[in-house]
Amino acid sequence: MKLFLDTADAAEIRELAATGLVDGVTTNPSLAAKTGRDYSESLKEICSIVSGSVSAEVLATDFDGMLKEGRAAAKIAPNIYVKVPSTWEGMKACRALTDGGARVNVTLCFSPLQAMMAAKAGAAFISPFIGRVDDIGEDGMGLIRDIRAIYDNYGFKTEILAASIRSVSHVREAALAGADISTIPADIFKKLMSHPLTDKGLAAFAADAKKANVTIKV
Repeated sequence: MKLFLDTADAAEIRELAATGLVDGVTTNPSLAAKTGRDYSESLKEICSIVSGSVSAEVLATDFDGMLKEGRAAAKIAPNIYVKVPSTWEGMKACRALTDGGARVNVTLCFSPLQAMMAAKAGAAFISPFIGRVDDIGEDGMGLIRDIRAIYDNYGFKTEILAASIRSVSHVREAALAGADISTIPADIFKKLMSHPLTDKGLAAFAADAKKANVTIKV
């Protein structure tokens, strides 16, 4: 499974990209607002840090506006993916942008049928918001599994990008459910390698080595 960072903070992205484990970035206007920077300039910097896909969300909700903003966003860098919403206007924009050579991430997906329509419209990514689905008492991971089944049934190439990740267990469950990608807040990304038994084992190894005066010549 590919791992994306869900942030517009260039410093966070630069820090975690240094691990070699960041495959891409998703952004949106809400995340960009937290940085206080111009959105387009922020996207340019992020695209210079990460060679993988960087999702840039349109602000317009009508077809003409999404098409205009999407085309402008796609020109920022070769690795930009345009984010449009799971609406009829978004589907029209997805098809038009895709036909024009842009890659599209259809966001705010909450149902398997929305995901099917996005795939038919040519979306590169579909972004089901699993945390928000859980918030209304439904099954976010069930949504991932349903989309996976539909896509596999019909050979759709659209990648499932699990969004609205709230915990490390969400990442694990999304991988088991068949998501192609998880987009993860930086604080959760940093916890992916954490386990108390690893810490305990390392402490024991260090203590034993010190006691036995074990060293490695370099």
